[in-house]
Parts: sequence; C-alpha cells; structure tokens
Amino acid sequence: MAALTFFQMTASVHLVCSNFDWRLGVAEAVLYSPDTKVPRSAEVALRRAIPAVNPATKKIQESLEDIFYLLRIPQRKPFGTMETDVKKALKLAMEERDSIIATAPFDDRDKATQLYDSLINGKVGLPAMLDAIAAKDPDKISIRLQSSLDTIAALELLQAPALPYLLPNDYQELPRLTGRATVEFILKRGDESTFTIASGGGPQDIGKIEVILDGYSAPLTAGNFASLVSKGAYDGITLRATEQAVLSDNERSDLGTALPIEIMPAGEFQPLYRTTLNVQDGELPVLPLSVYGAVAMAHSTKSEDFSAPSQFFFYLYDRRSAGLGGLSFDEGQFSVFGYVTKGKELLSQLRTGDIIVSAKLISGADRLIQAGINSG
Repeated sequence: MAALTFFQMTASVHLVCSNFDWRLGVAEAVLYSPDTKVPRSAEVALRRAIPAVNPATKKIQESLEDIFYLLRIPQRKPFGTMETDVKKALKLAMEERDSIIATAPFDDRDKATQLYDSLINGKVGLPAMLDAIAAKDPDKISIRLQSSLDTIAALELLQAPALPYLLPNDYQELPRLTGRATVEFILKRGDESTFTIASGGGPQDIGKIEVILDGYSAPLTAGNFASLVSKGAYDGITLRATEQAVLSDNERSDLGTALPIEIMPAGEFQPLYRTTLNVQDGELPVLPLSVYGAVAMAHSTKSEDFSAPSQFFFYLYDRRSAGLGGLSFDEGQFSVFGYVTKGKELLSQLRTGDIIVSAKLISGADRLIQAGINSG
C-alpha cells in the first residue's frame, strides 16, 4: 500500500491507508488576494451553485448576496447600499413575476407561486427586510436576509429540474446525478466510546452526519458516489483521520469508477474534466474545498488526472493553515461534490478506526441515473 501524505504548510503527516493518494503534492502559495466573496460555508456554496436557469431570479439572488457580505463590515454598516440592493431586487421580482413562476415545471408552479408570494409579501420577505434596514437593525436584517435567500434558493431548485448542459459523449454511460441528493451517514466509535452532539442530550453511541451532494456542479462524481451509497458500498467502512481530513479507509477498486477530475470553474456553465484550477491566475471552483465539511474524492495514484473509484474524504478546513485570502493550498485540485450540512460538530471528533455503520440516500434518489442509461 502506498503512503497517504497530508501537508500542512511545510509540515507533513504520513498515514498508511490505501492505494489512493488524496493530494498531488505541496501546492504553490497563493500569490494574490482572491475575491473576498468566495463562499465560506456549505450553505452559501450550495446556494450559489444552483444553475442560473432564470436570469431574473439569479439577479435577485446576486443583489441579496451583496448584503450578506456588507453585513460582515465590522464598523459602520452601509445601510444605504443595502437599501438600494433590496429595492433593486424587489423591483425586479415584481416586474418578472410571470417568468419567475413559469420557469418552474408545470406541476411545481403552485409551489413556485407560494415561494414567490412569501418573498414579496412574507413577514420576513423583502419588504420586511427594508423595514429592518430602515431601523438599522443588523440582527433583523440578517434573519430576514437569510429567509429571503432560502426562498430564492428553493425557487431556483424548482427551476432546475435537470442538468442545464449535456455531458461529453465519452461519459454518457456513467452514473450521474442530475440535481441534488442527501446522504445520511450513521457513525459509531471504533473503541465503543461516545459522541458529543450539538443538540445536547448527553453522550451518544451513534452519530449522524448529512451530506448534500451537488450533481449540478459535479454530476459524474456525485453520481458515482450516490450509486455506491445505494449499493451499500460504505456500510461498515472504517475511517482514518488526520489534522486536515477524515478519509474512508476503503480499497475496493472493484467498486465505483475511476473518474476524471471534475471541477466546475466559477463563471462557467459546465464542468471541466481532467483539469485542475490555478488559483494564482484567479481560477476558483463553484464548489470550493476551502469550506469546513467539504466532501471530495481522493486522487488515484495511477493518474493525477483521475479520482479514486470509491475513496472519499471530509475536509477539515482551517483558515489558520490556509494561504492568502483564506484559500486552502489544495484549492482547485480535487473533485468536490458536496458538503456536510448537519452533524458538522462530529467531524472534529472522528478518529482513526471509527466506523461508518451505514450510508443511505434519504432524498434525491430520483435524480440518480445509473450506468448504461443514455441521457437521450
């Protein structure tokens, strides 16, 4: 078995784990300060990764995302700029009502109408956000902004019932995920000790983690993973932990497919294959690795252009060991395909020898197209 090597700046930790190496080598330092709007949480990354099927909806989202970053300003908040952004979003939403609702599939239009109405008239919608801005109340602005962004995300997911692009012909026969899916991991300690759960209730013998898979940005990687989960490939698998990641300790090359590296660059409409990104040149992925709880495939040691067939890892992003701009030194080098959205507090508790009791698709199975089914 090959040595699995983790790098933290110039230091390294060596683990004998599997036939796949999760990274290529020490990446060069980031030589510039990247866009400060790189997503820093799973929720923001997933929200921004939804395809822009309806241009008006995406423009409304962009206006509101601006406020999300303006609220980070520690001293005098630019309330005037926030007001302008909300008024622009509200005006566009009212002008484009019919197109926003009509973009959703016919069977989902009643739900789209309800979401639209809550955005325009709801107690925590856009008018309520204007009231909070007028009161210069950052806490209320934040609550109402989050509600509005969640509503927009729900609308955009309705508007994107399938991939908005065609996969390359060479990959048409591979499993793929044509949207979002959720995987629930049930975990237990290898040494029979307990987990501490954020919601309280005392020590727990079993831990639960939920991961949202993003087939919009990584359809093949997410599809391969979802296919493996549906076959029980990760049930009973042990984990290996380092300071930077927790990996599945599985070597079953007979399961899954060694896929090409799959990364969708920010600003593009479909993924690149067998190509990593150069963050020094301003290339950033839609699904960044530099988020605590990012989920990605390990690298294959047989070719740096491919991911391992089945070995994945949870990334334990730590800004203290990142490069300039807070980006991981490995940003743009892996096929990230999802994020931990529930149970994040368990990631730091995981140790080598802990066990995945089961991994199950709890939503989105209808978005999984198995191998051998042509997209038509």
